[in-house]
Amino acid sequence: MDKPIEEYPDRIAELFKGKTVFITGGTGFMGKVLVEKLLRCCTEVHRIYLLIRTKKGKDPNERLKDVFSNPLYDTLKKLKGEGVLKKVVALAGDVGALGLGLSDEDRQTIINEVNIVYHCAATVRFDDPLKKAVLLNTRGTKLMLELSAEIKNLQLHAHVSTAYCHLHERVLFEKPYPPPACPHNVIKTVEWMDEDVVESITHKILGDIPNTYAFTKALGEGLVNEQLDKLPLILLRPSVVIPIWKDPLPGWTDNINGPTGLLIGAGKGVIRTMYCNGSSYADYLPVDIAVNAVLCASNDYVLYKERNVYNLTSSAEYKITWEEIIDIGRDVINTRVPLNGVVWYPGGSMKKSRIIHNICVLFFHLIPALFLDLILVCLGYKPVLWKIHKRILKGFEMFEYYANNQWDFNNDCSLAAREKLNPRENQIYVLHGDGINYHDYFADCVRAARLYILKESDESIPAAKRHMMVMYIVDKVVKTLFFMGIIYLLYTKLVGPLLNS
Repeated sequence: MDKPIEEYPDRIAELFKGKTVFITGGTGFMGKVLVEKLLRCCTEVHRIYLLIRTKKGKDPNERLKDVFSNPLYDTLKKLKGEGVLKKVVALAGDVGALGLGLSDEDRQTIINEVNIVYHCAATVRFDDPLKKAVLLNTRGTKLMLELSAEIKNLQLHAHVSTAYCHLHERVLFEKPYPPPACPHNVIKTVEWMDEDVVESITHKILGDIPNTYAFTKALGEGLVNEQLDKLPLILLRPSVVIPIWKDPLPGWTDNINGPTGLLIGAGKGVIRTMYCNGSSYADYLPVDIAVNAVLCASNDYVLYKERNVYNLTSSAEYKITWEEIIDIGRDVINTRVPLNGVVWYPGGSMKKSRIIHNICVLFFHLIPALFLDLILVCLGYKPVLWKIHKRILKGFEMFEYYANNQWDFNNDCSLAAREKLNPRENQIYVLHGDGINYHDYFADCVRAARLYILKESDESIPAAKRHMMVMYIVDKVVKTLFFMGIIYLLYTKLVGPLLNS
């Protein structure tokens, strides 16, 4: 007879008992969720050091206070009290700087006290200048590995990469891959070259790799590969990390990257067309599952040391196409959680023809943007839509590459690690998507985006629904007049003359 769940051990929590953890990227999307999960579920962790740089005039301690004021941490505070936050200590530094920007004292603290390292920091912008991306994503990785080599009681160094950095591999396996260039040589090159010179040769350096993010993350993996047999090291490759599914705040995110940005853009009526193969799919991972997978892989390595490369991916079990995402998102926004200030009733579609897509961009994006901006100028306001559409067009360049190519991921190692979890661990660190309802999940995502990104309160939803109904009527009227105009022109210019002749 099975024993009660509470009688099983929580070996992941045991891993962190009395341990000191050092995290880079702890103020980023995934980093915030990782810190919250450690504090809430691995309660006997001794201390968590976060490497935080000064930003927008705020020092690391001020930024840490801002992080903890986020609604993401409300459940933690209610369960454990605000005193638990004192376990987290900010260390001033910068992964993109030499020596990680650490003071001698803080560096020695890490060397003497830390047991587990999570290197999550990275620039995730695809269009960052190559020099900036190399210094942060590649040189930063090298500096972190050098620091870990000095740590006296290091139990684990976890490097967070991405499943989308070896784009020539249509099926990515859980193994090291050679980097696209020598990372050491690339680092030296950008260090002594001015940024404008690096920019002038970026295209040649990247070759057929579409952006600086994928290139520099692949270089970072090359540096990790060199140390796999020298340090207690694991390589983690999450796919596209998206808002929280369940725990602790459904739908929560702190950015509008990926599908959330598409939903908001389409939901506001700004995005009307996309060049995309609607039947293809990307690989998505809710951030709460991604963090659980990070902790599970950490425990798996420390306990068994059977593997050290983990693809944190989902498409081997769950696939949702681009077309399904758009259809579900449209239904959610049109009928359940509309956005405020919609400029056009959400519609449009994906196009398999670039020519048709470009024609639609002209008529449904650029011309309306110019027209509405002209009205704004006449009313004494600053034009905004043209700038928005320029950003959208730039985003399309990146989106189209990933949306019109297909990759698959083997995650046998991650699944094997999952199989070793006991019932209690499976309950606390959920690693599957069983029972996910995409309509409910997307509704949570849109509602959270309204609240935490767009600052649109739930009280405004009824007004937004009324506005959506008005936009629906306007959309139908405009489309009817448009087609009537086309018919009239065809008749007067083609049919009428033929009949009269």
